[in-house]
Amino acid sequence: MKRRIYTYFLSAFLFACLSLNAVTAKGQNYSFDFYNGTFNFSIDSTIVFQTAQKATAAETAQFYKYVSAGHYEPLISALKKYQEQYDLNDWIYYQLIRKTAEQISPKADNYFRYTLYKWFLLSKCGYDARVAVGNDQVIFYVRNEENISDIPFFMIDGEKYMCLNYHDYGKLFKQADAYKPVNITIPEAKNAFSYKVTRMPDFKPENYAEKDVEFSYRQKIYHFKLKVNEDVQAIFKNYPGVDFESYFNIPLSRETYSSLIPILKNNLKGMDQKKGVDYLMRFTRYAFLYENDEQNFGAEKRLSPEQTLLNKYSDCDDRAALFFYLVKEIYNLPMVALLYPTHLTMAVQFDKPVGDFITYKGKKYSFCEPTPQAQDLKIGQLADKLKNIKYEVVYAYEPTRR
Repeated sequence: MKRRIYTYFLSAFLFACLSLNAVTAKGQNYSFDFYNGTFNFSIDSTIVFQTAQKATAAETAQFYKYVSAGHYEPLISALKKYQEQYDLNDWIYYQLIRKTAEQISPKADNYFRYTLYKWFLLSKCGYDARVAVGNDQVIFYVRNEENISDIPFFMIDGEKYMCLNYHDYGKLFKQADAYKPVNITIPEAKNAFSYKVTRMPDFKPENYAEKDVEFSYRQKIYHFKLKVNEDVQAIFKNYPGVDFESYFNIPLSRETYSSLIPILKNNLKGMDQKKGVDYLMRFTRYAFLYENDEQNFGAEKRLSPEQTLLNKYSDCDDRAALFFYLVKEIYNLPMVALLYPTHLTMAVQFDKPVGDFITYKGKKYSFCEPTPQAQDLKIGQLADKLKNIKYEVVYAYEPTRR
């Protein structure tokens, strides 16, 4: 009887120890707000790996060998599920991966380790991401098939890989040949990454602030109470120079859209199409203060339409993108973006051209200047300084339905 009782308690003790080990192996639970949702995930202890501070190829290989052998699948599954649930574009999804890596390994504690987790997570989520080391630095980049400017890239086997973390090094970033790719094959990492943002997150309504905007049109003052959100700035903080088609088609978030577009449509009631476009042109031109990017940011920086509504100052690129968005959303007219050596402006196709126009692919587009000029330009008027100056059509929009 005593032996039976002893055996029972010994079994119970061993079971408790095994259960405790199982709980310990599960690691730690994490949770953080990500725009209008909350991302919950757990980290298994088998994927927690301590690396040195100094970036080396050997340390990268050790990291991957250890973590890829661990129980990482639930975390990848959680990331993919969240992406699908909230319909996140690649660039927004990358922000989720960045925040996840920050929870696992804070950037300030060990930048090398933090970057390796970003690389691992992005790769296991299916994106063709790579790392390179050199100059005691780790460079993180991803395959991209779009026309991206103003950030470094690497060529590997004829494929272009855009650098995702050069901004962290600033002036310490070296030429591409200073960094040697770490040759690790990840079977899941097959997909190209896209910088296109075709859907903004649905931010929490309570995170918006009101911004008073007004402008005068035909001796009448129009007032707007725009809902704006500083989280938009964070999304585009390190956003690169995408092609004009991608740039012009960045939408507004739901709350900002609801605070602007219905009011504009109401204000335009009773106006014919040309007057309505004239109204939108002057709204974009005069409702916001102008300042060029060198003065405002110290370097060239394109603002999305929502950033233009949010920021105090904006320049011609920003106004052109906002004007395009408003005309497309309200009237859906064909448009072209015209790039001059030091200026970007717009032209719109009406049923009949108004004033001066350009002909592009057999169609006539009337000038519509959305940026303040020395002259108070009407539709079909071009600033004197731009006349006889060569321009390039950098984007032509043709509605699918008219």
